[in-house]
Amino acid sequence: MYAFRKTFAAGSYEMLGMGYKEWMVIAQVIGYAFSKFIGIKIIAEITASSRAIGISSLVLAAGLSWFFFGLVSAPYNLLFLFTNGLSLGMVWGMIFSYLEGRRMTEVLGAALSVSFIFSSGLCRTTGAILIQEWQIAETWMPALASAIFTIPLLACLWLIEKLPPPSKLDEQLRTKRQPMNKKERKAFIKSFFPGIVLFIIAYMLLTTFRDFRDNFSAEVWGTLGFADSAAIYTQTEIPVSLIVLVVMGSLMLIRNNKLALQVNHLIIIVGMLLIGISTFLFDAHFISAPFWMTLIGLGLYLGYVPFNSMFFDRLIAAFQYVGTVGFIMYVADSFGYLGSVSVILLKNLIKSELSWLEIFINAGYIISVSGTLLILGSMIYFHRKHLKWTNRKHFDSFQQKTHYKIA
Repeated sequence: MYAFRKTFAAGSYEMLGMGYKEWMVIAQVIGYAFSKFIGIKIIAEITASSRAIGISSLVLAAGLSWFFFGLVSAPYNLLFLFTNGLSLGMVWGMIFSYLEGRRMTEVLGAALSVSFIFSSGLCRTTGAILIQEWQIAETWMPALASAIFTIPLLACLWLIEKLPPPSKLDEQLRTKRQPMNKKERKAFIKSFFPGIVLFIIAYMLLTTFRDFRDNFSAEVWGTLGFADSAAIYTQTEIPVSLIVLVVMGSLMLIRNNKLALQVNHLIIIVGMLLIGISTFLFDAHFISAPFWMTLIGLGLYLGYVPFNSMFFDRLIAAFQYVGTVGFIMYVADSFGYLGSVSVILLKNLIKSELSWLEIFINAGYIISVSGTLLILGSMIYFHRKHLKWTNRKHFDSFQQKTHYKIA
């Protein structure tokens, strides 16, 4: 799926006009943000029988958007960046619905999350090769890349359809997962509102930073002196992918859902701190640019990956809430992508003289400090919330036993 979304980031699109790529990013992210708001309802209510048709239809629409982007002249082709983002925004939730609520969710979720870390680099490398070695025009490169990845995507979709549903033991350990109607969604938000606000703001920061890094990595690498290195994108993502896979997959060993939820908070905090520390070391010329970008990626994804699966899965399981991860994940995502497009718009409107590299460095410091404080607040809130929930549960159980003895 990432080939249908991120491959275009390998190009500069300067022949369409200065700053045109920024408007491409804005158009796609606006579409993606709209899709996330729509997905709050659709992903929460989607049934298992509709997932494969939904994924294949949305990805096909995204591929056709790139075809029309190449066919239509600028600036009218920006419309197809919007339809591309609108199509792809709900794919992630449909895919993760296959995996949630299982004893193996951490391993499956970590593998899925690592796939988008690695895919982000691989797709940009693919795009760079198509432009530099195959001499494909930048406007047609995303459409060709999408065509290359279509057959593997359909084959993998056929395979994931063969996954059996969660077992009875899975439901016992991780709570039963089922679609949520409007009333149930409102009740969930009301129950955990302060904590939701804290982690959504933190997630907004991470999403904005991650989207910035993905979309403008070519400009950042160019400033750092690696403009002609197509392989640099993949080289810096491979170690990140492997480390995140091991760290997040190992959470499967923690059977206590409350403890796993707190460990998820700690992993995000470590990621936030790593972003700030590595940026300081690079700023002070203690580490090289490739090593800094690798550490930035590691810190970013240690913070970002839990929010895309494991954090919400354990939240639902810790409080034994019958529902779906997709709903709360899309609430967070919708606001996250609003933050992403806001930063790019502000940069264009204010006409800042700062380069993308300077903005990237400053953003690293801001996210590290503010994100750490927000996640600490979320960690404390859910710890106290769980204590109250446990005490209430024990009290209700005691009352039931007492009434039974009296009867």
